[in-house]
Amino acid sequence: MSRTPAPTRPYVLLSCAASIDGYIDDTSDKRLLLSNDDDLDRVDAVRASCDAILVGAGTVRRDDPRLLVRSASRRAERVAEGRPASPAKVTLTARGDLDPTARFFTAGDPTRLVYCATGALEKTRERIGRLATVVDAGEPVDPAWLLSDLAARGVRRLMVEGGGTVHAQFLAAGLADELHLVVAPFFVGDARAPRFVGEGSFPWHPGRRARLVEARQIGDVVLLRYALSERCTES
Repeated sequence: MSRTPAPTRPYVLLSCAASIDGYIDDTSDKRLLLSNDDDLDRVDAVRASCDAILVGAGTVRRDDPRLLVRSASRRAERVAEGRPASPAKVTLTARGDLDPTARFFTAGDPTRLVYCATGALEKTRERIGRLATVVDAGEPVDPAWLLSDLAARGVRRLMVEGGGTVHAQFLAAGLADELHLVVAPFFVGDARAPRFVGEGSFPWHPGRRARLVEARQIGDVVLLRYALSERCTES
């Protein structure tokens, strides 16, 4: 498929919370709470600063996130600035296995974009085409092209909230500018549980360390903010 990419890509901020031993969930049926109220409010402020929020289809299925700005004052401030109350919702899928009743599609009224592998395009459009804009993103889904397409749609700042597979894709491709990693004060200790990125070849290694720009205690968790490109500043 022939595409003409936009000349720029959005600023990409990755956000994740993990246990001390690097797990982002456990193997129970309940969602593992890794953060606290103060940190969730910080995440809400980051969401409010972005034009779009991206999660993988697996996160849509497993966590059923709303992906909305929670604070009424932050929503009002966005509206006063001429922006939607919450950022656009974005997901990517290889198989099109998305539930049209998921809160990604039913909560709030932001723009919804689904970037789909070519082979699952027809299936995806049949399932959720009336609820979201379904975009052919190649086979397999190409994150670099996805970012170019988002830029062409006016997205200048993108927050990627996971899960681990999506974070690994953006990191391995060198498409991330900033990482917010929150460490929760406990261990999961179960190799069956999902981790914050698995094996891969990443641009940051012992010979090229990521730059730590902030370490902040927020109650019983710690925020580590890493600069992953020259676009990231300390402020």
